[in-house]
Amino acid sequence: MTKKLYGLGRRVLTFPAVHPCESISPSTLLISLIDLAHDICTYKSEFFSTNKRNALKAIRQVHNLLIFLEELRVESADIPGSLVISLSELHLTFQRIRYLLEDCTREGARLWMLTKSDRVSNQLRLFIRAIGTALDVLPLAAIDVSSEVKELVELVMRQARKAIFETDPDDKRVLNDVIRILGRFEDGIRPDKSEVKRVLDYLGITKWSQCNQEVKFLDSEITIEYLNVDKRSELALLSSLMGFLSYCKCIMFDLVDNEASQQVSKKCCNNMLGGLTPDDFTCPISLEIMKDPVTLSTGHTYDRASILKWFRAGNSTCPKTGERLQSKELLVNLVLKRIIQDWSVDNGVSIAEESFHKNRDITRTVLAGSLAAEGAMKLLANFISNRLLEGTSEEKNKAAYEVRLLTKSSIFNRSCLVEVGCIPSLLKLLSSKDSSTQENAIAALLNLSKHCKSKSMVVESGGLDFIVDMLKKGLKVEARQHAAATLFYIASIEEYRKLIGENPEAIPALVDMVRDGTDRSKKNALVAIFGLLMHSGNHWRVLAAGAVPLLLNLLTSSDSEELITDSLAVLATLAEKLDGTIAILHHGALDMIMKILDSCTSRAGKEYCVSLLLALCINGGANVVALLVKSPSLMGSLYSLLSQGSSRASKKASALIRILHEFYERHSSGSTTPVLPQDRSVHVW
Repeated sequence: MTKKLYGLGRRVLTFPAVHPCESISPSTLLISLIDLAHDICTYKSEFFSTNKRNALKAIRQVHNLLIFLEELRVESADIPGSLVISLSELHLTFQRIRYLLEDCTREGARLWMLTKSDRVSNQLRLFIRAIGTALDVLPLAAIDVSSEVKELVELVMRQARKAIFETDPDDKRVLNDVIRILGRFEDGIRPDKSEVKRVLDYLGITKWSQCNQEVKFLDSEITIEYLNVDKRSELALLSSLMGFLSYCKCIMFDLVDNEASQQVSKKCCNNMLGGLTPDDFTCPISLEIMKDPVTLSTGHTYDRASILKWFRAGNSTCPKTGERLQSKELLVNLVLKRIIQDWSVDNGVSIAEESFHKNRDITRTVLAGSLAAEGAMKLLANFISNRLLEGTSEEKNKAAYEVRLLTKSSIFNRSCLVEVGCIPSLLKLLSSKDSSTQENAIAALLNLSKHCKSKSMVVESGGLDFIVDMLKKGLKVEARQHAAATLFYIASIEEYRKLIGENPEAIPALVDMVRDGTDRSKKNALVAIFGLLMHSGNHWRVLAAGAVPLLLNLLTSSDSEELITDSLAVLATLAEKLDGTIAILHHGALDMIMKILDSCTSRAGKEYCVSLLLALCINGGANVVALLVKSPSLMGSLYSLLSQGSSRASKKASALIRILHEFYERHSSGSTTPVLPQDRSVHVW
């Protein structure tokens, strides 16, 4: 009832506290209240970057009440009703205090909490006053506790009534420093490093990993704030603070220490997942594993689709507690969402929704979000560009890593780094003998290649040869798969598809990756090949590299529906030409493709199956159609696509049905008229 884990998925400075239910026994209520008080008292040893004095003052008050609560006995039948009311109100207030202390000590939210110092001190004052109000109805004279404890309770009551919680003067001073630094960013002026260091030291941010954690926290807050279309009141401030911390992370810390922290985090996550079962992830409404968990103000979590359906039915209560909701605001439970995804991967459970990161819309990042964030990024881009040109080997590696992180989910950051000319320097790093430098450089180029201007810069700098060389000889498998993905983005331009295909090593290297790579490598290689096939001159090159037997093998050997769908996409494109059809039919693929059409659960996979069969019919002629007509299940799958598939899939299915019907009618009537416009009658092995 009082686990700290309950608060992990909420936003800071939200307090989804709930009144104990009316039927709860006094003894159970008291035990829970004592547990809550103990939880609060443990925060005494935590690090408070801001509002320390106020927090410790509140903890002392709770500690004094804990002494009273532990001496209190509620076993008798004649418990005064006012005592139960007082304990219930204390329970509600203690929950809120614990949430607030959790926020004040939260790793990654220190700078954000500094900007909220006034609000935090005010909340603590209100919560302590609420304790005084709860104690006002306490029938102290009728309670069997020692006189010393009664005096202690009376002391808490007096102090609660006149409690003063003022913002720490040091918090105000440091916040003013932050505001002054943001002003410098707006003016395009690089702040003094000593001034920046004072802010970081005050907040206890002494390592790169801590600064990076702050950046991640602010990024998640920005995402949530952006989705709140009606308000977005704090979007500019969040963006400014993120720009400040991104600047600090790159410039103030020479050592990237994230590897150890990631290992610890992964270990903790594995320990957490070890004791979990599907029941821990099921929505109380649908009883199915949640895909998009959201939390109500009552603190209870539901799948978004289920709770919205509940609201649309006219309900305005929490389904689990029956409590009437003051607000229907839904808070995304990011922590639980990540745990569900990790658990699903570990246990082979398929979640219909794609991962959070894949679905994330980054169009909001076209602009920096604020003038300060824009200025910070421009200053930072110049700093990184200089490091890539003139830094030591270690500094160049770190600069490449920073580019990799900065460009992962920000369009604005990509444009800044492209403008200052980072691409030629990153291309040079691909020839490094250090595997980490190679990987960081190609990952950075992959992210930059998504920017419209970067593709021409890569090609004009002679980057295609570097990338193809990386594709073949990269020191790490991750570097090679990043190279394949980079080629895919560059191949979005017709002229560059032709150039890549004319490199005699590019397509064979991609096909080799399909043969020997990891699932992720195969995925990247397949999408790159698919992109290159948009240029007709690359068809014969893909066939000559031996792609068809490998793709057909993937259809039967892979457990990944993604890989099967991508393989079908490439095969369908190859089959559009006669030589592709001949190669596919030569390997006896018809039965295999029809079986996949029957069993495939992916809508895209079914569509590519139909596209492939249609192309084989058109180029393969009557021999192919004759075999398809004999399939007892094919028509059912095709008619299903007519009603349930996309408009494109429906058109393809309709065309294939028409071909099969015409063949059947002509065959039944004994007609010798060709079934297709070009009945090539390719021999089917």
